[in-house]
Amino acid sequence: MKNIIAAGLVISSLYSCSSTNLVHISVLEPAAVTLPKDVKTAAILNRSLPGKDNKGLDAMDKLFTLEGVNLDKEGGKASIEGLTDELVRNNRFVEVIPVLNSDLGTTGTGQFSGPLAWDIVAKLCKENKADILFALELFDTDSKVSYAANQVSLKTPVGSIPAIEHQATMQTIVKTRWRIYDPVTKLILDEYPISTSLSFYGKGINPAIAAAAIIDRKDAVKQVGTKVGQIYALRIIPTWFRVTRDYYVKGSENFVVGRRKANTGNWDEAGALWLKDVDHPSEKVAGRACYNMAIISEINGDIDKAIQWAQKSYENYNNKLALRYVNILKDRRISNDILKEQQAE
Repeated sequence: MKNIIAAGLVISSLYSCSSTNLVHISVLEPAAVTLPKDVKTAAILNRSLPGKDNKGLDAMDKLFTLEGVNLDKEGGKASIEGLTDELVRNNRFVEVIPVLNSDLGTTGTGQFSGPLAWDIVAKLCKENKADILFALELFDTDSKVSYAANQVSLKTPVGSIPAIEHQATMQTIVKTRWRIYDPVTKLILDEYPISTSLSFYGKGINPAIAAAAIIDRKDAVKQVGTKVGQIYALRIIPTWFRVTRDYYVKGSENFVVGRRKANTGNWDEAGALWLKDVDHPSEKVAGRACYNMAIISEINGDIDKAIQWAQKSYENYNNKLALRYVNILKDRRISNDILKEQQAE
């Protein structure tokens, strides 16, 4: 359990009349998607390209959505590369295999296609010697252009002359959607959309020149595609987050000294001081001491003990902050159970 809480803690000292300080803790949260334990190899399919029967529809879609030449194709390719690189970097799989020469595609109109048939999934996994199949089911860009005209002054050899400058603004929405297929259980383990927005600006002496200045946006879309693939890979990988916890710094002299020890990272000795006050004659002080012992227990990775201390703080001494903390800790315990399952070999 101790691998769940990072050793490095940051204290936010509040030099005021507040009875609490904040401690920042790095916590490992389970992946959003749990894969079967025996999955060691993954195939990655780019299904976002239009199928042979949908080339005409795709051409019309490009016309009405202001797509550049091969914009979706290059963006989808970048997403596949981003996903592949991130999965390889995180060592979740023994091997990651891109599916090549597949004619499985979409309508090319920005619509999300239905799931692949399971016999096709099984065939792709078998051909690529993969246990699982990732599929980029959609990569679509949709752009809108707006124009504005502004009065400007142009410098010429004969002096400044008034002119109209045209400015074009293009808003491009990049939409992606992913699935993970398990050929053994015949379950779709995940289905997830990721969208982002890009803005481009151009200006010129007429609308055509202003628009021409923003047409070449392929590199930006490719960069977004790569990032989207990397983000999706993280859905199967546990991730570190920083969380904050309140702890009490007032109540008795032990709290005053304990705060100084906590500020220097000496949590064990701070805990030893707070432990002395868990049966203090003052219920308020005792409740705060029990609560702080719950904080120490979480820092040390003992979530069950932390829950016990927090429950005692609320049940025996009516510490309201402890009730909220009990619920947080119970959620942490569920997360830890999921983590154990995901990290099991």
